[in-house]
Amino acid sequence: MDLNWFEEMEARIPKDGVRTRFAPSPTGYMHVGNLRTALYTWLIARHSGGKFILRIEDTDQGRLVEGATEVIYATLRKCGLTWDEGPDIGGPVGPYIQTERRALYGKYAELLVEKGHAYYCFCEKTESEEDSGNFDRAADPCRDMSLEEARAKVAAGAPYVIRQKIPAGGSTVFSDAVFGDITVENSTLDDQVLIKRDGLPTYNFANVIDDHLMGITHVVRGSEYLSSAPKYNLLYQGFGWDVPTYIHCSPVMRDAHNKMSKRKGDPSYEDLIAMGYLSEAVVNYVTLLGWSPRGEYAEREFFTLAELAEIFDIGGISKSPAIFDIEKLTYFNAHYLREMSPEAFHAAALPYIRQAVQNPALSTEEIAGLLQARCERLTDIPEKLDFFDALPGYDAELFTNKKSKTNPEVSRRMLEAVLPALDGLADWTVDGIHDALIGLAESLEVKNATLMWPVRIAAAGKAVTPGGAVEICHILGKDECLRRLRLGLDKLGG
Repeated sequence: MDLNWFEEMEARIPKDGVRTRFAPSPTGYMHVGNLRTALYTWLIARHSGGKFILRIEDTDQGRLVEGATEVIYATLRKCGLTWDEGPDIGGPVGPYIQTERRALYGKYAELLVEKGHAYYCFCEKTESEEDSGNFDRAADPCRDMSLEEARAKVAAGAPYVIRQKIPAGGSTVFSDAVFGDITVENSTLDDQVLIKRDGLPTYNFANVIDDHLMGITHVVRGSEYLSSAPKYNLLYQGFGWDVPTYIHCSPVMRDAHNKMSKRKGDPSYEDLIAMGYLSEAVVNYVTLLGWSPRGEYAEREFFTLAELAEIFDIGGISKSPAIFDIEKLTYFNAHYLREMSPEAFHAAALPYIRQAVQNPALSTEEIAGLLQARCERLTDIPEKLDFFDALPGYDAELFTNKKSKTNPEVSRRMLEAVLPALDGLADWTVDGIHDALIGLAESLEVKNATLMWPVRIAAAGKAVTPGGAVEICHILGKDECLRRLRLGLDKLGG
């Protein structure tokens, strides 16, 4: 065993302050809980001026999904979670993909065997049994086999795994930044597999080796890993390494009793974007699922990513599970849509506007202006605009509105007055149309709403529209507007 090699590996480890890592497995979509882990990990690094590392943990080859690594990259970029080191940009402690680090893990497992904290196991078990943790260490003769005998069997080609050698008695104390100190009796821990028969490490072993060699100081993970945490401590102690600060986060729940699950129809990050939510709204909302700002920010809800990085502290993380509320996310999204510049909103809304409005003569900028204050999700847009390209069929009963004091007779009278007024209008602008209709209502001695209601119904054929009669008439253009008003008058028997 080349001890100089281990010393060289130690010498590579950065000692430049806080270093965090997000280490997803490329097994598909980015679920909300995984995104929250990435967010907290990134925020801890940025808050302290540290480094955020992206590592791909792909040792579970049977679960890999083609293209999933690209989904991870794209999701992090869309959310603004830039990384300082990673597979695509390199860094001082690469490679950053676990299968490319394969040669490391066997050497460290053998070092742990040498130190007496792991052993070669030659038991006839399937890989699934080895990984399940369902292992009776007291019944395993390999545990007490001499190192010389074990190495002879390895040299002879006997198949084996390397297992962690948990102390037979006593207890292990694990410290967590959220849950505090947790004491576990060693007798309750299993001798987990570290190196599988194919030579690849298990998740629990590889992430300890990588976290140490990459100089990771803070590890954020789900609270479901708390039960495994004492075994991590024993690995660190076995190597004589410092244990990083662990931050275990309670799960994100669909309701009080069920965790979010893609299999049960709960949305991933990509699903939420496809449902018309903005990344900024998703990031803001997900950060608040299990974390609360404190002090002067305690009552605030809306934060930019830069503001979150400035105020984020681990002490604000809750032990209690967080419930994902799609209505609350919708509320956040509506706020972010309204806060966009008109130009930015138009750019975001344009693909959805074009799903409903094909006529190139109609101004998408004006249509976006109608929508911005009335839109909660981008996917709501097409159904709001289905009347622009073609007047839908509608019932004359729509002309009756109690609040506007209209009925078919009143509406007919209004349209009969409006048509010549608009037909003679030379200035087809929003102000010109507005002034003409308001002036007409005054001359007819009716409320503005009494005149505007039938104009809007005739122009749009819908009771609910994004915008009023004036804006809709202007966007439609003079000829199309007058054509629709005449059709409305015909429907009323005028």
